[in-house]
Amino acid sequence: MTLEYWIAWRYIITKRKERFLGLISAIAILGVVVGVAALMVVTAVMSGFSQDLRNKIIGNYSHLTVTAESGIENPQAIISRLKSIPEIQGASPFISAQALVREGENIFGVKIRGIDPGSVAQVGKLNDYLIYGSLAQLDSEGLIVGKELARFLGLDVGGSLRLQVSPRKIHNLKVEGIFSSGMYEYDSELIFLHIDKVKEMLGTGSVTGLAVKLSDLNLAQAVKSKIQNLLGYYPYQIRTWMEANQNFFAALKLEKITMFIILCLIVLVAAFNIISTLIVMVVQKTRDIGILKAIGMSRRRIRRIFIFEGLTIGLIGIILGLGLGWLLCFLLEKYQFVKLPADIYYLDHLPVSLNLWPDVALIISAALAITVLSTIYPALHAGRMHPVEALRYE
Repeated sequence: MTLEYWIAWRYIITKRKERFLGLISAIAILGVVVGVAALMVVTAVMSGFSQDLRNKIIGNYSHLTVTAESGIENPQAIISRLKSIPEIQGASPFISAQALVREGENIFGVKIRGIDPGSVAQVGKLNDYLIYGSLAQLDSEGLIVGKELARFLGLDVGGSLRLQVSPRKIHNLKVEGIFSSGMYEYDSELIFLHIDKVKEMLGTGSVTGLAVKLSDLNLAQAVKSKIQNLLGYYPYQIRTWMEANQNFFAALKLEKITMFIILCLIVLVAAFNIISTLIVMVVQKTRDIGILKAIGMSRRRIRRIFIFEGLTIGLIGIILGLGLGWLLCFLLEKYQFVKLPADIYYLDHLPVSLNLWPDVALIISAALAITVLSTIYPALHAGRMHPVEALRYE
């Protein structure tokens, strides 16, 4: 331990008669603790929102979709060609369409998705989302509905639902499964049917497209280029999961950055507490500074004392803030005591995802940078003191 740091530490651990200095130091530390903890919790929640929504969107769809303007006539041939790309783990055909649900005198629109029960589990998480029934039971006369839609219509496995796609024909289908993805939008208006049944209902032999799963979702853009080179740019259109939800994730990212900047103001307020603490310390220790200079301590070493003191206050606050923030994130994730209206936020609780990189690293860096800046003026002021002036009135 250097002499400068030892003196700085002694100034923080004040004597009983200097309790005021200890109190304002504790307040400065508390300000940093609150700021860092708030930054951690909000950043973790925003990251959790983004990650949770991404997983649920991909779980209901896929990493990539390959579509064509007039549909794909021979999907199995395209799938065989796609499997030559090593990053592709699976592919499954699908048909997307709109339909009307008729329940008594009520009529409302839903989205229907024709799937191949044998291969859909390779590209999504529908099998994991099923709370009743199984994909193996899905036949050409059955369907799988979302939990919210089933609750709204009073449906259960074995019940029936009337769907209308064309103006003249109503299809009476059996409920063979109920799924819960955790996203209200999907659970309330998405219905899965056997792909052969949707072809029959629409009177078509082609499929809308192919859902493709990758070994790593972050490779989506690179694999898109490979598929375009393999299949050509026409008539196929390839969309990644990022492009399909570009505006949504861009809004989440902007919101996360905005919240980070706003909450940095809490740490900035704590920095003013550190500045005021150091200024009071310089005034209180004027005599000590004069003595140290009189015995030959340089201005640079005097400045170091107060820089070390400010950094010590900041580091104690950052470490305690990280501990408090981690504890709050752990409690939020484990007990989920903050509930959300699912029809507004798509989720029923606050998701938490605490990432050491880059989130926690950025919080620590920002807090340290603000702390260092807050020590500059008091340290310079202490270093400029002349020993004669400092000792004149002592």
